[in-house]
Amino acid sequence: MNANTPYVGRPDEDTTDDAVDLTSAERRTLEARVSSVAARTRTFLPNEYVVGSRVGAANGGVRVSVSVRPPVGNPVSAGFDPDPDAEELISDEDVDEVARGLAASAALQVKRAVGDDISQTAQ
Repeated sequence: MNANTPYVGRPDEDTTDDAVDLTSAERRTLEARVSSVAARTRTFLPNEYVVGSRVGAANGGVRVSVSVRPPVGNPVSAGFDPDPDAEELISDEDVDEVARGLAASAALQVKRAVGDDISQTAQ
């Protein structure tokens, strides 16, 4: 049914990377900071969790996101809009807060997917 809509194949103007007004240096800096959020998230999780990050555009501005795919359960993500005029695009406090929240949410997804069917390994 979606193939019959007049919007098929048209890029959404609000989600293209062309709408972002960043210099290449600003973009590299932002990509490095969002990568640090992903790296910090990885420190809280075992290797079975896949963590990725992205810099893009939304509503004519910059939008960054970090996603976690747990080994079972639904993926989780966090997105935020850094202020390009701020001294720090993503503060150290934001890096820690987002990383901890994503790790906790991903662990919760695993717990929900597994349920109470696992026996305890120790008492």
